[in-house]
Amino acid sequence: MTQNEDEPAEVEPARPGRKRDHSRDAEILDAALEVLAEVGAAGLTMDLVAARAGAGKATIYRRWTSKAELVIEAVAHMKRNQVDLEHLPDTGTLRGDLLGLFKPQSIEEGERKLKIMTGLASLLSQEQALAEAANSAIVEPWAEAHLALMQRAVARGEVSASADIATLSRIIPSMAAYRTLVQRKPFDLAFLVSMVDGVIVPALRNRPSDVPPGSTGHRPDPTASPAHEAAPPRRAARARTRSKP
Repeated sequence: MTQNEDEPAEVEPARPGRKRDHSRDAEILDAALEVLAEVGAAGLTMDLVAARAGAGKATIYRRWTSKAELVIEAVAHMKRNQVDLEHLPDTGTLRGDLLGLFKPQSIEEGERKLKIMTGLASLLSQEQALAEAANSAIVEPWAEAHLALMQRAVARGEVSASADIATLSRIIPSMAAYRTLVQRKPFDLAFLVSMVDGVIVPALRNRPSDVPPGSTGHRPDPTASPAHEAAPPRRAARARTRSKP
């Protein structure tokens, strides 16, 4: 196999203090996504990614030490490109803004993304230590967008300032990751609507202060008699016992 012309320069050890050149990172990550969608995790190799990107294999290994690390960063790159934090929806309501984040896609693009996520899931099943990094890559970009929208809703008085938006902003992105990685289903508008209307909006209406500190979360049984109502019959029984000859 012939060596690419740029490999000798790439193999040369980096000089101390020299910054890594990131100019080709996006191109290589896009190439990794294309290869992953086409051949899956088992078929993906650094050689294939290098060939698709038109880069030397040493260039790839200098940036990513394993294909799992490369795939995770490629997926993170894809997710970041899907979220434009500078131009988030502004419909006037949190529900409208959350639904406005959804971007319709073609059947082909949906299938491609599902193949990419399936490939990532396959790698994670082999290297569980990468699960946290993968979770951050998939969840964080969308959680950041949801948090920004919820903070905006708090500022305009639509959502209580006591609402736990830090936690709630991660619910839909986490469920989307579960849906694609575990269930192998696409993230569609119907699923998003069910999460917004069935989980997020109702949860934001219930303030944390509504639950007393130390509460077990169990509601009292409405059919049970209060203790003070049960006391008189016991006292009457004792009185009848004392009156016996």
